[in-house]
Amino acid sequence: MARDVAAQLSYLEKKVLLTLRELGKASPEQVRERGKFRELVEVMNAASWLQAKGLVSMKERLARTYRLAAKGVARRTLPERKLLKAAIRARGRIPVPRLRPAARMEEKEFAIALGWARRKGWVEVEKSKEGSVLVVTDAGRAAAAAKGADELALELLAKGETPEEAIDPKILKDLKSRQDLVRERAAVRREIALTQAGETVVAKGLELKEEVAQLTTTLIRSGRWQSVDFRPYDTKAFAPLVRPGKRHVLSAYIERIRRIFLSMGFTEIQGDFIQSAFWNFDALFQPQDHPARDQLDTFYLRRPSRMPLPSEDVVQRVADAHETGGGTGSRGWRYRWDRGEAERAVLRSHTTPITLKFLADHPDPPQKAFIIGRNFRPDAVDWKHLPEFHQVEGVVMEEGANLAQLLGLIEEFYRRLGFTRVKFRPGYFPYTEPSMEPEGQLPDGRWMELGGSGIFRPEVAEPLGLKAPVLAWGLGLERVVMAIEGLADIRNLYWSDLDWLRDHRIVS
Repeated sequence: MARDVAAQLSYLEKKVLLTLRELGKASPEQVRERGKFRELVEVMNAASWLQAKGLVSMKERLARTYRLAAKGVARRTLPERKLLKAAIRARGRIPVPRLRPAARMEEKEFAIALGWARRKGWVEVEKSKEGSVLVVTDAGRAAAAAKGADELALELLAKGETPEEAIDPKILKDLKSRQDLVRERAAVRREIALTQAGETVVAKGLELKEEVAQLTTTLIRSGRWQSVDFRPYDTKAFAPLVRPGKRHVLSAYIERIRRIFLSMGFTEIQGDFIQSAFWNFDALFQPQDHPARDQLDTFYLRRPSRMPLPSEDVVQRVADAHETGGGTGSRGWRYRWDRGEAERAVLRSHTTPITLKFLADHPDPPQKAFIIGRNFRPDAVDWKHLPEFHQVEGVVMEEGANLAQLLGLIEEFYRRLGFTRVKFRPGYFPYTEPSMEPEGQLPDGRWMELGGSGIFRPEVAEPLGLKAPVLAWGLGLERVVMAIEGLADIRNLYWSDLDWLRDHRIVS
């Protein structure tokens, strides 16, 4: 069995095993030096493969070393020693207020020196009629004649990087607690050793011979292929799983939907996140006292707080539609429309203002456009709500467009998205009539709500000069993806769960 294992070892693996037999336990650096390896990476790669085969063990520990924070620190007198010398010059007793000038210290340094001197037991502070008086203790007089353990440690650190175990832990703790004295450096230390199985393989004998892993044209032309050993390949050996890069799941669904729209002859459009309330609400015939326009449901901007409105004739026609119906056959909302309210700047709460502005700029049919974009609402975060989400919307404007055409478009779109059946139920939206809410059936039989759809009302289309009926439908992207993927929480789409993302099938 040992000979079978030996036959599968590479040249570098054998070399590491033979070097460890001489050294016993050793660091990778020691193995490299003794075995005369060209690079440390050769040792590490070989040791990793040997560890996977159970022939060596590799332990890691965190080792800390210390050095002086700056050159000359060891030559500087510690503040408490300066204070002690000044106190001894005063015959071992001196009022505290007189000691600072006597020691020639700034206030901050004096406070540090007094604290450390008392902590080391070199001085005591007594209360007397004269006030606070500092008295040098016997320990202080003894310390004046010899360097302290911390000062000796600083001299050791001045010689270079010093391992943690070479310094008394209590002294090291004190030095680390002082500012700008020492610097710490942490590094991983590795130790490689033969296992019982490794010792058995080495005892059976290992022969170091040049071996080749790949046949090259140079070997063939020179004839050296006849004298070298070719390394055998172990097809059962461990190999890491290679995971190719791929799109994020949500990004992949966006691309899939984009391809569906483009294949159906639609043009992709985009627009700004910041819109005026005019395009976000008013042009869609949403009254200015509608609950959706409350600050609890819409993000209003402070800078800019206002946005310019379109041409005055468009603004007037929209205002008339709100107030009286404006000749559309409607009676409108029957209130006085406020221009200032329409100028307020908002983060768009849906993508419809973008499709609406596109149609207003291209009022002549036929037009087919779609948008996949982010929207913003101040929703509380829970399993199905986020303050930022994607919406997908398509619009068709052409002569003779009708409800039957809308039903057919929606069915075809969702069929291409992967739904087996689509059904419709009546719905209500302020800017479409009739309005419908489509539901789709997934291949596993589950039904889910897909969004909203309808035909733009005259109060929306006529003020903008649109010259044909407009069919529109949209869906919330995240909720559709949740349903298709069987996710219970919308936040799973944005958490960086690498295992889920790596293992997920490619969405095409």
